[in-house]
Amino acid sequence: MKGKAYLVGAGPGDFGLITVKGMELIKKADVIIYDRLINSEYLLSARQGCELIYAGKSPQNHEMTQEDISRLIADKALEGKLVVRLKGGDPYVFGRGGEEALQLRESGVEFEVVPGISSAVGGLAYAGIPITHRGLADSFHVITGHLAAGERDDWGALAELKGTLVFLMGMENLGHISRKLIENGKSPDTPVAVINWATTGRQKVAVASLAGIEQEASKAGLKSPSLIAIGDVVALRDELAFFERLPLFGKRVIVTRARHQASSLSKRLRELGAEAVEIPSIEIIKETCANILDKAIENLKSYTHIVFTSVNGVDIFFEGLYAAGLDSRSLYGMTVAAIGPATEAALKERGIRADIVPSEYIGESVAESLLPTITRDSRVLLPRAKGARRELVDLLSRECHIDEVITYEAAMPKEMQDSARAVAELEKADYVTFTSSSTVRNFISLIGGEGKRILEGKILVSIGPITSTELEKNGLRPQLQAAEYTIDGMLEVMMKNAEV
Repeated sequence: MKGKAYLVGAGPGDFGLITVKGMELIKKADVIIYDRLINSEYLLSARQGCELIYAGKSPQNHEMTQEDISRLIADKALEGKLVVRLKGGDPYVFGRGGEEALQLRESGVEFEVVPGISSAVGGLAYAGIPITHRGLADSFHVITGHLAAGERDDWGALAELKGTLVFLMGMENLGHISRKLIENGKSPDTPVAVINWATTGRQKVAVASLAGIEQEASKAGLKSPSLIAIGDVVALRDELAFFERLPLFGKRVIVTRARHQASSLSKRLRELGAEAVEIPSIEIIKETCANILDKAIENLKSYTHIVFTSVNGVDIFFEGLYAAGLDSRSLYGMTVAAIGPATEAALKERGIRADIVPSEYIGESVAESLLPTITRDSRVLLPRAKGARRELVDLLSRECHIDEVITYEAAMPKEMQDSARAVAELEKADYVTFTSSSTVRNFISLIGGEGKRILEGKILVSIGPITSTELEKNGLRPQLQAAEYTIDGMLEVMMKNAEV
């Protein structure tokens, strides 16, 4: 089998700034060779069994030489694999992608380049600085900062340029850059911005004159990775900065939902300016013992009511329904109840409008809403998770027949997250979100005693009272609880907290 390599630009850091093609290739890759500055959340989209190889290079520490990396990409492709070389920014903008492409051509490996958004453009935009602007800059120039210390002999030419100058990888040489430009005629009053961790929730920006930027960046504690923007367009930042004005900007939030569900919460958090870190603590495992669901579907016409208590319950029930050659029409004549708006929406996607959605999204409220529609002859089907709370079953079984069918288990992930990584991420977090009792139990198990002590000092966000109770059982206090027991409710309470 013939392999192929793709040099993929991962963009400047914001999860949403990778191209559609780049993300599609991540999901298909056999091997991903990735850099230090890529958003590590991309790797969660890799398929099971994909080989992940870190080839990061920090200013003082190179995991591999560039020659080794180029050779590795070729060798993996020559093994017949689809190789993705995932690079921060754009592969051909000071990413040494050209060297890697030449090595692939020399080795006879087919390759493609997937461009990415360079931090030189995207990073400035997120700091509120347009890289060009009519009347201020009609050109821009991207310059490597690595060579600034002593190898450049064109400072005079650079100082005369009227457009925006952007130095990448130049933090170590910031003072030298500013001095050489001033010595060669650049006005010491020229506006300069240093942008650290551009486009991410960790973004910090220091602005000063060319003469004062070294001191201002040092005062702000800015280090690598940072980019340096020099020119009159920097003065527009006060009016055009948008990213740092988002309600959750700068907040680091841990998402503990199951991996296939985490993306929706993470996406919303990122839209609000937060840095979302996914540490899935549950995995949805379908229950197959004795084909209980299949038997319930065979006898579906014998039920008068069906109750769904989660989106997972809806998904798995309908999978079984479709597998039996049936569809939504099989629920005709039944009273359909959903525990909350997310479950209601999942039913609506399948053409079913829930008859009952309680005002409070807990089992007791579902039972209370159902009771007026129930007689002694009613038969209720309840497909739901193993280990779910008993209140709903207990309340309904006093009034009619109810069949509880276990369709799935919210279990500890088979490929459990690295405990050390989880604790390290927890130390840097502002908020930790919990969307179910299972996420509480499993996350505490993952982080261990040391992690739990760290967790006690974080802002814990609970989706509702049942989850809050589970936190309290484990000696933890949920500082925030959603007023509406939904993802939107969690986001709302976090935004209110961030305003304080």
